[in-house]
Amino acid sequence: MWRSNRQTITIGYSHCPVGPTVPVLRSGYEPCVYLVCIVPGMSIGHTLLGLLEKGPRHGYDLKKAYDERFGQDRPLHYGQVYTTLSRLLRNGLVEEAGVESGDGPERKRYAITDAGVTDVEHWLGTPEKPEPYLQNTLYTKVVLALLSGRSADDVLDAQRAAHLATMRDLTKRKAGGDLADQLICDHALFHLEADLRWLELTAARLGRLKTAVTK
Repeated sequence: MWRSNRQTITIGYSHCPVGPTVPVLRSGYEPCVYLVCIVPGMSIGHTLLGLLEKGPRHGYDLKKAYDERFGQDRPLHYGQVYTTLSRLLRNGLVEEAGVESGDGPERKRYAITDAGVTDVEHWLGTPEKPEPYLQNTLYTKVVLALLSGRSADDVLDAQRAAHLATMRDLTKRKAGGDLADQLICDHALFHLEADLRWLELTAARLGRLKTAVTK
């Protein structure tokens, strides 16, 4: 029987519908999906609008506030901040609120408009679309292994080991983190635990699955 070498999981990049580019896994699930973009479509624009509800801020201050609260694993680039602010300004959701002078270059301050407040309220009140992941890459790899005569057990074993290693890292991070970090880690851990249950169930049904896909 042909046996493949276990491969290191690699990460590619995908674009959230209304948010930043985020990492996604090419060979199964990966917790970065949950840590960076807890729900697909997380909007930088709406998040910056929400931060502006406390009062006018300039781009540097907004980036700092975003990174402290939401960007622990993937901080915003300055280009993302100012590109997003330009779009919000163009759409009438923010307005310029003067210039702040300091030791460095002058910084424009931005304030949220009434339309921006309405937009944030609508976004917060709109539930996100649940993602069932019915046709994930890992399932595809298992089926292809069965079809080619390779070891599907090896595919599942490698993924199980990667999941367990990541869960150990998340558990350590959770133990030393603040409440926000603990909640983020819990979200990722719950998803990974569900993945592990799927791995065990699939391993127990490989014989039946092979019969079904090789008819």
